[in-house]
Amino acid sequence: MAKKVEKQFEEVLLEVRKVTRVTTWWRQMAFRATMLVWNWKWKIGIGAAKWWDVLSAIKKATHEAYKDVVDVTITENGSVPYARATKYKSALIKLLPASAGTWLKAWSSVRRVLELAGYKNILSKIVGTNNKLNNAKAAIIALSTFKK
Repeated sequence: MAKKVEKQFEEVLLEVRKVTRVTTWWRQMAFRATMLVWNWKWKIGIGAAKWWDVLSAIKKATHEAYKDVVDVTITENGSVPYARATKYKSALIKLLPASAGTWLKAWSSVRRVLELAGYKNILSKIVGTNNKLNNAKAAIIALSTFKK
């Protein structure tokens, strides 16, 4: 009888998008999957991958997300230690500390990243783009730059 292995990380699908590359003779379709992995000990990672079918794209994106796991810093009231603005490609993410009882004031994929990372009270602002992948990557980069 095989022994069941406990997974250390949880996985969640952030987005699946159909992408098309137009060539001279035809249109070549693929799927881009974006995955988030996290554990309950303040680690989170993101991965994105393209493939011809959805399940393989999800599997590749999950594999990429495990390579990109970072530690995050959370204060006692579930916020960030200090204000931080981070730019990734065209996405600019501003994260601001908030007092207890403020809850999460975030939008789109940034909210999902902050929830999974374990933040409870935080203010955020997205400037520049509404691309889910770039916003999520910018949020994870901002969270990983805080000092312990």
